[in-house]
Amino acid sequence: AETICQSNYANMYWNARQQLVHHSVTGCWMRAGDLIGSGTISGNVDNSFGSMLELCWNGQKQVSLGTTGQSRTFLQDFDKVIMKGWCHKDGAGRVGFGLCSGKIFPVETKLVPDPANGKWVAT
Repeated sequence: AETICQSNYANMYWNARQQLVHHSVTGCWMRAGDLIGSGTISGNVDNSFGSMLELCWNGQKQVSLGTTGQSRTFLQDFDKVIMKGWCHKDGAGRVGFGLCSGKIFPVETKLVPDPANGKWVAT
């Protein structure tokens, strides 16, 4: 796996409190353990852009996939995307959600649950 983007929550336009208010102001309940996705977090330098659309300048520029020798303008079928996230504060430790990954399948692929392990498999 190659890192092609690294950003920071400090680059967000709205802070966490504002996002929580935005989420709940219309009556959506929040409960202990709920996760809120912030959406794309982009910085102000090329390798901190948070989406492939930004990274490749809407298809005008190739994005290097590092040591693989491959490059992309957009994700392709069977590409795997892995996201990691965490926060830390000096003296307070680190908390994160582990890995979040997904694989891009062709539009005609049907995904079904595998009863043996509960995971989705392509047919």
